[in-house]
Amino acid sequence: MDQPTTTTLPNAETASPDVIRIADAHLYLSGREILKGINWRVRRGDRYFILGANGAGKTTLVRMILGYAWPLYGATVEVLGHRFGTINLRDLRKRIAWVSPLMHQWLGDREWTGREMVLSGPDATIGLFRVPTAEEEQRAAALLASLRATHLADRPVHTMSSGEQVKVLIGRALMTNPELMILDEPSVYLDIAGREFLLSTIAELADARPDLTIIFITQRIEDILPTFTKGMILRQGEIVCHGTREDVLTEPNLCTAFDLPIRLIPGRNGRLWTVIE
Repeated sequence: MDQPTTTTLPNAETASPDVIRIADAHLYLSGREILKGINWRVRRGDRYFILGANGAGKTTLVRMILGYAWPLYGATVEVLGHRFGTINLRDLRKRIAWVSPLMHQWLGDREWTGREMVLSGPDATIGLFRVPTAEEEQRAAALLASLRATHLADRPVHTMSSGEQVKVLIGRALMTNPELMILDEPSVYLDIAGREFLLSTIAELADARPDLTIIFITQRIEDILPTFTKGMILRQGEIVCHGTREDVLTEPNLCTAFDLPIRLIPGRNGRLWTVIE
């Protein structure tokens, strides 16, 4: 449940250079500490990756950014220049595009179609609860076509494969003009062809929207595109390193993150591939 809020977000864009600022955040779920002493900043226009194994705390960190999970008293969480506890979180979420394969778990009993899910983007809801405008219908159709997903428009989302659901959720995210996009392990259920198509879509979006701050969460090192120039590694709820891409994606850091003897092989496209020795 959202915490009580006191003010509605202003229409004017904040002048703060920080899109995300988190200080001294400890977060517990079911009596267990999931995030430990998180201190983190993301600047406007950053392309930032978060890397970690399963259970590292990546998705919980995203939930905290969106206001679905709250740290202990004394922490500071600011998103898009607004401090949590003083804002209307529903209005804030309309300025954030979130893509996660886990979102399908929130669909409820209603059989939302792909078209309806895409059209729900401007309202930051999971499903459509109003009559869309003709302009919105046209934009949704164009987005589905660009994602090669027109055939999913009238399909119930719960009957789609995980990869098909991700395509619909990306369309939903792009229905707005977001200031912050969070891609939470979007390729985790995709096959190789689907993954490469998704990553090329992300690269094109990054080129077209240099003002857009993008956070890419993953457990796959090879999915981190060269466009993501800053990053951090999470391990058991703690930030073990952060900084530039070159400083973070090193063999010692990755060995620590995954408890494996990892060797990196650079690809000609700027991506890094791994070998376990």
